[in-house]
Amino acid sequence: MSRRALLMSAAALAAAGPLATATAARAAARTPKVLVIGLDGALLNRIKDADAPHLDALMSAGLTSVSPLYADPMAPTLSGPGWSTIITGVWPDKHHVKDNAFTGNAFAQYPDFLTRIETAKPSLSTYAVASWNPVTDTIFSAKVDTRVSTPDAEYDTGTTSRAAAELAGGNRDAVFVHLDNVDHAGHSYGAASSQYLDAIHGVDTQVGQLVAAVRGRSTYGSEDWLIMVTADHGHTDAGGHGGSSAAERQTFLIASGGSITPGSTRYDIKMPDVAVSALAHLGIAVDPAWGLDGRPLQQPTPDAFDALRPQLQTRADETGIGSAVVGFTHTPPAGWAVDNSAMGTGGVTEWRGWTFTTDEFWTSAERGQWRETNVRARNVFAVADGDEWVDKSYTGTFDSTLISPAWPVTGGRTATLSYTSHYRQEAPQKGEVLVSYDGGTPVTVRTYTADTVSKAESISLQVPAGVTTAQVRFRYTGGNNWFWVVDGVRITSG
Repeated sequence: MSRRALLMSAAALAAAGPLATATAARAAARTPKVLVIGLDGALLNRIKDADAPHLDALMSAGLTSVSPLYADPMAPTLSGPGWSTIITGVWPDKHHVKDNAFTGNAFAQYPDFLTRIETAKPSLSTYAVASWNPVTDTIFSAKVDTRVSTPDAEYDTGTTSRAAAELAGGNRDAVFVHLDNVDHAGHSYGAASSQYLDAIHGVDTQVGQLVAAVRGRSTYGSEDWLIMVTADHGHTDAGGHGGSSAAERQTFLIASGGSITPGSTRYDIKMPDVAVSALAHLGIAVDPAWGLDGRPLQQPTPDAFDALRPQLQTRADETGIGSAVVGFTHTPPAGWAVDNSAMGTGGVTEWRGWTFTTDEFWTSAERGQWRETNVRARNVFAVADGDEWVDKSYTGTFDSTLISPAWPVTGGRTATLSYTSHYRQEAPQKGEVLVSYDGGTPVTVRTYTADTVSKAESISLQVPAGVTTAQVRFRYTGGNNWFWVVDGVRITSG
């Protein structure tokens, strides 16, 4: 059909009415399909150092995002917790995998994303193949159409050939592939070694085979493939993982296809997003009752704090943070304020009062004190850290209040205050959430005096009659105590 004839046909359908137009749009739509490739133990910075043209091409064609992991006491940086988080779409405090034994897992409550696909759309075809057999023996359930645990003798070569054959000649709708050799090189030689770079080059070739199998399909032109590449943990330069160092906690997502902007960089993506993004691409609505921690990468939801990233500065007093790392500012976003009128003097500059910072910057200040378990905050977040503030000569106490804009509400109705909170307690410290209406006296709606590890909070507000605005205050008081993180703050009317 000529372009002119096609345009005339479209115009005729539009004139025929919305039903005909919608029917034509559905007929013209490409079939969504998903390929997730897991590179065990791969570090994004070493991928960029290596000869990895196929992964480089996926980054150029799609998005790249670094995604920091948790650490103990939530879970160590091991493969069991890592792959469980990616595949189920929830953090270890929900799936309960703490090691590679999978003892006490909650996969019945939080199943893998291929099982969710089978439950929601049984007509779709699912396939998983893994070089590390617990992925396909334990994490993915028997409800998946095909699970293949590659024999040890075949290793990544067998995994790749099996997956490539399915992708090229089968009609799978969702495929997961796990490749293991980068992790093996990390353990044997360390992430700083030439052997680790060689392993990345080798797996890059295998990724290229998988992508070529997808693009070589006879039906490829009528299909919409979302390809996601990720890792379960990083590695130290000397080799190994399980601890809380930045290298061990480093994971990433490379994603191409769908509606993704080519060559883009994101800072808001987390490991559980892989599973949820796969579901979204296949048109499967996520039920809030599932309790998933991920959100679709196709639907970014930045908050006011994230807009501060271009304003972040390098360190002032902190010596444990790299001199080139940008990661803090005391300047609040538009409409927000910080009240330090009761704040003590001196102390570590970076943490004097509420600070806007990032995981990379904040966790480098001091490791192993639960900062790494702040997993539900994304991109830039607000932190009040009395523990770090007192590491330099100071007077007085830590007393700082973070103040939101005045948000519109409807008088006489219920509104909901939502935010993520990560709070570690040591007396006499206290965290208070206060709400004021139309500029009136703030009223306490929640008090923190006990540990609350990375929790999505939701507080119902009974808005007084006649009120039009509500303003939130987060007041943290303490001294040589711990910290409070707040992110994603919003008020929605009922």
